[in-house]
Amino acid sequence: MESLRELFKIGNGPSSSHTMGPKRAAEQFLERCPDAEAFRVTLYGSLAATGRGHLTDKAIEAVLLPVAPTEIVWKANVILPFHPNGMRFEALRNGEVYDEWVIYSIGGGALANEDTKPADKKQIYTMSTIEEIKDWCYREGKTYWEYVEECEGKEIWDFLDNIWTVMCETIERGLNNDGVLPGGLKVARKASTYFVKSKSFTDSLATRAKIYAYALAVAEENASGGKVVTAPTCGSCGVLPAVIYHLTTSREFLRIRVLRALATAGLFGNVVKTNSSISGAEVGCQGEIGVACAMAAAAACQLFGGTPAQIEYAAEMGLEHHLGLTCDPVCGLVQVPCIERNAIAAARAFDANTYATLSDGSHLVSFDKVVDVMHETGHNLPSLYRETSEGGLAKKVQR
Repeated sequence: MESLRELFKIGNGPSSSHTMGPKRAAEQFLERCPDAEAFRVTLYGSLAATGRGHLTDKAIEAVLLPVAPTEIVWKANVILPFHPNGMRFEALRNGEVYDEWVIYSIGGGALANEDTKPADKKQIYTMSTIEEIKDWCYREGKTYWEYVEECEGKEIWDFLDNIWTVMCETIERGLNNDGVLPGGLKVARKASTYFVKSKSFTDSLATRAKIYAYALAVAEENASGGKVVTAPTCGSCGVLPAVIYHLTTSREFLRIRVLRALATAGLFGNVVKTNSSISGAEVGCQGEIGVACAMAAAAACQLFGGTPAQIEYAAEMGLEHHLGLTCDPVCGLVQVPCIERNAIAAARAFDANTYATLSDGSHLVSFDKVVDVMHETGHNLPSLYRETSEGGLAKKVQR
C-alpha cells in the first residue's frame, strides 16, 4: 500500500475526484506541454455528467487558461473502460494536436491510467489487509498506529500534525460562516446554528448536536470550495474530523493521541483504497461516506483504548451498515444529500465505537470481507447510482 500522504490530501472542494484530481491532471499536462497554443480537454462519464456542479471545468481552466485558450468538451454518455472518471488532454499547435494524454481521476484526488502499475508507485506497507495487520498487532503486542509508524517512519507524525491543524481550521471556519452555499440549490449553511443550539441542550443531545455541527461545518466549507482534507474524499471529508474534534474538545486527549487515531483511521482507509475504491463514481457513496464512517469509528475506538479486534469491529460496522449507499447528488452538487450524510455518518461512527467497545471484539464478519462485498456491490450498481445524477434523489429532486 502507498503512504498515508496519498490518502490525506489538502486542497479545495467540492470534490476530490471531480475537482482536485482534474486540477492535478491539468498541472501535470501543462508541465508536459508548456508551449501549447491551445488546449482541449474532453471529460467522460461521471466527470462530464456532474462536472459543472463539481466545478471540474473551473478547476482545469484555472490551470490551463492563463497559458493558452482552453476548450472543455463534455461526453457524459461515453464511459472509458478503465474508470468512469476519464479525461483526455490534448495540446494543439497550428490547429493540430501534437500531444495527448488520457488519465483518470480514481478518487481522493488520485490519478491513474492503463499504463500505471502498482510498482510505479512507492509501496510503503508490506501488508494490505486488516486481517494481516491485526495478526501482526497481536503477535508483536502492538497496535495499528505502531504499524503505521514502522512503515512510514517517525516523520509521518509531522505530516499528520499538519493534517490535523488543517482539519481543525476547517471546522472553526465552518462554524463561523453563514449564508447560502453556491450552486443554485439555495442550501443554507446550518453548522453555526446547530452549534449554538447545542449550548441549550444537556448530556447526550448536546453531544449529538455538536457532532452534527462539526461535520456540517466541514462539509459546508467543502461545498463552498473551501480548504479541506480528503478523508478519504472531499465529499466525505466532514466525518472523521467531526468525531476526533468532538473527542478532543470534550475529553481533552493529548495531541499525540489524536495523531495516533488519525494514523489508525488512515490505515483503514488505505486498505479500502488499495483493495476496492473510494470513488463514488466507481462504487457509489458507500466508498466515500461508508469508508469515512469506518475510519472515524476506528479512530474513536483507538482513542477510547480499544483492542485491535475492537477497533477492527468498529470499522467493520461503520462500513457494513453503509453497504449499497448510492451516489446521487442533486444537480451534481456536493450538497444534497452529501452534507447531511456527513453529519449522520459521524454520529453512526460513535455508535459503532460504542457497540464494539461493549463487546470483546469477536465478530463473524471481518472488515476485509465487507471491503470485498462493497467492491462487488459497487460494481453491480447501475451507473445512474454512481455519481452521474441520472437516478435516485438526483432524478426525483430537481431545481
